[in-house]
Amino acid sequence: MVNAKVHELLNAQINKEFYSAYLYLEFHNYFKARSLDGFANWYMVQAQEERDHAMLFYTYLQNENMPVTLDAIAKPDKVFTCDMDVLKAGLEHEIYVTSLINDIYAAAYEARDFRTMQFLDWFVKEQGEEETNATDLISKMELFGSDARGLYLLNQELAARVYTAPSLVL
Repeated sequence: MVNAKVHELLNAQINKEFYSAYLYLEFHNYFKARSLDGFANWYMVQAQEERDHAMLFYTYLQNENMPVTLDAIAKPDKVFTCDMDVLKAGLEHEIYVTSLINDIYAAAYEARDFRTMQFLDWFVKEQGEEETNATDLISKMELFGSDARGLYLLNQELAARVYTAPSLVL
């Protein structure tokens, strides 16, 4: 049986992951409107990943015979004035999600809920990758984004990204 506090945090994370998908769809819309289809693709893949993350939490709670409560998903409220604002908002959001995962992990540790800790291990690793990817994208934009040809090549690189579903077994 999952500890009540851990259950509450896991359930809340479902909503946070769906919000992440909404946020990345908003980023997709921004770049699509700028005709940067590669950037738009990158964030569409991000949105797909976040939906899958939400479903992993959902499935985990169901497998543990814990009720799932779905809440309303807030509309992203950020306004962007340039491409770099979007990229920095992405990194900021990933750092926030990492803190959420860490909070759940800490609560599971305190409750000696080893099964949940094991489940969360994948997310801890995933968040490290997400922060690295967001940081790398900012670095590339700083290097190449002010040059039209560099931006074109970066856009082409991001267009090549394809979605791969997570391989976490519950």
